[in-house]
Formats: sequence, C-alpha cells, structure tokens
Amino acid sequence: MLIAVQRRELHFIARAAYGRHVLPHLLTALSGLGLGLSLIVAIGAQNAFVLRQGLRGERVGTVVLVCVLSDVALIAAGVGGAGAVVQGRPALLDTVRIGGAAFLAVYGLMAARRAVHPQALDARDGVTPASRAATVTTALALTWLNPHVYLDTVVLLGSIAQGHPGRQWWFAAGAAVGSTAWFTALGYGASLLRPLFAKPTAWRVLDAAIAVVMLALAASLVLATA
Repeated sequence: MLIAVQRRELHFIARAAYGRHVLPHLLTALSGLGLGLSLIVAIGAQNAFVLRQGLRGERVGTVVLVCVLSDVALIAAGVGGAGAVVQGRPALLDTVRIGGAAFLAVYGLMAARRAVHPQALDARDGVTPASRAATVTTALALTWLNPHVYLDTVVLLGSIAQGHPGRQWWFAAGAAVGSTAWFTALGYGASLLRPLFAKPTAWRVLDAAIAVVMLALAASLVLATA
C-alpha cells in the first residue's frame, strides 16, 4: 500500500514538473502564432496572388508551398539574428524597394488590364495557365522583392523572439505554423468562392482591387526610397 502511494506521489510530481517545463514553451509558441498571423493576415501583393490562384484553381499547391517555405526561411533568418544585418544595410533595402516597386507596378498594370477585359471563371477553357516556372517566379518575386517582409518578419518578429530566451525557436515554430495554416486556408479555401466568380463582374472587381493594391504598394516603395 505504501509503495502504491509513493508511486502515485512520484507520478504526480513528475507530471507537475513536466507541465511547468512544457507550458511556457507552448505559450511562447502561441505568442509566435499570434504575431505571425497578425503580420501575414492583411491585404497585400502576396495574399492577393494566392487568392487569385486559388480562385482559378491553377497550381495552388505550388504557390502555397513556395509562400510557406519562403516565410519559414524568413522567420528562421529573423530568429537566427539576420535582423541586425538587414538594419545595418539600408542600401540593400533601397535596392529591394526599387526592384519591388518595378515588379509591383507591372503586375498592377496587368491586373488593371484584366479588370478592363474580365473573364468568367467558366470561360477559362482553352486558356493555357501560366507555366509552373512562371508561377513560382511570380510567387518568389512577390515575396522576396517586398521590403516590408524583411522589416516585419526578419527584424520585428526576430527581435520579439529574442525576448523569449531559450525558447526563441518555439516562437519561430508557432509563427511558421501560423504561416502554413494561413496560406493553406487562403489558397484552398478560395475554391468556396468560385460560384461567385462565375460572373465576369466579380473578376472585374477583384482585379481592380488587386491593381489598386499593387500600384499603391509600388508608389509607397518609391516614396520610401526618395
């Protein structure tokens, strides 16, 4: 009887110690998840591209994978200390701003052209989707030519992660989970809106909104460089 009681006490102590060890790590991961989602769930070039690909059902898995892997790489770089390097090289950010502004302007004009000549979702029969290489290139450019991703993900998220000494990578893991969940939901969840986009008018509104977002971002990058 005494041995059984002692075993129960030891089991209880072990569980309490395990809880005290794991709970802070889980809370840190949840903090990373929350911050990661707050930074990524916004109207921007990357999200607009993922949404459009999801609506058209074109290479959704490829786009989601590229965006997730890019975000995970940026999160890891920020937690690993790359934020100090980015902050110490303003000329590098200016170069990225110029390249990003040019790319966003071109993509915005293309979206404006589509808004002028919209097509219904069912009207895509016979239209060849962009190649996998072109789709990957666009997704990479919309991610890596955006200077805000370095300031938000690398610098801001990385510096906040350092406020959790010994648990920085739990914070990074939470942010990575948030990124994965968001892009997966956005890319594949867009299919639920396909009935709405069976009408050309819906595509006109979406592409017009994308054009405004892209051109506004391009202008903001140019003004930031000036």
